[in-house]
This record gives sequence, structure tokens and C-alpha cells, in this order.
Amino acid sequence: MITDRSEVTNMIRAAKVQKNISWTGVATAIGQSKEWTTAGCLGQMAFNKAHAEKIGAIFGLSDEAVAWLQIAPYKGSLPTAVPTDPLIYRWYEIVAVYGTTIKELIHEEFGDGIMSAIDFSMDISREADPKGDRVKVVMSGKFLPYKTY
Repeated sequence: MITDRSEVTNMIRAAKVQKNISWTGVATAIGQSKEWTTAGCLGQMAFNKAHAEKIGAIFGLSDEAVAWLQIAPYKGSLPTAVPTDPLIYRWYEIVAVYGTTIKELIHEEFGDGIMSAIDFSMDISREADPKGDRVKVVMSGKFLPYKTY
């Protein structure tokens, strides 16, 4: 009996290693982006029934695990308030250093509001550079202005 969505995430991660599965391959199989698909497999998004069943087949999951993939998850998966994983910490550092700049420039361009993480897309790719390849991350979120009432 599965008692928590994180158990399904652990099953997926174990099967990914055992079967040498790539996130890009999973995304291609279900017809979604590698970024969104990976977030879903790691427990941050809910899949529809068709996607959940395909993921279940790819990773060899039980019907119960497939059902868990369709439940809206508790989002936010970091184990500590300040991340300790070096790669994730660098994102934390980016927000700590550039967060106020990003906020100011968004407000200057759009007004008082936020960038949606719901109506959102992201693309992660490799950018060749003679000094060492670079990680290119493009994020796009709908602007949501604060409303008066």
C-alpha cells in the first residue's frame, strides 16, 4: 500500500536508474516538455489519466502508483529551507542576489504584479562555448497584475 506521493517518486527514480531511462525519452513518449514531465515525475505536477498510464508503463508502476500520479501534489520538494545541494543552492543564490533586480525590472515593465508559476513554461538546454559549455534556462510566465477591489 502506497501512503505518500513521495513513494511513487522514489519508485520512478529507481526504475529510471535500473532501466537507463532519460527524462527526454519519457517526455517524448507522453508528448510534453522534458521540464514539465520531469517535474511531474518528481512529484510536483499531476498527470492526466492518459499520461499517468504511459508513465506507469514506462517505469513499470502498479495501478495504485498510477492513480497517485493523477492526484494534485503538495508542491515544494526541497528538504531544507536553504538548499544544501550545490546546484539547487546556486538557484537560491541567484534569487538572493538578483531577486530584487528581477522584481524591479518586472514591475518597471509590467506594473505591480507577479509572474505566474502556473501559466508557465521553461526550457533548459546546452549552449556550446569554447570556454566551457553553458546551461541556458529560459522561463516564461504570464504576468498577473494585482487587482483593486
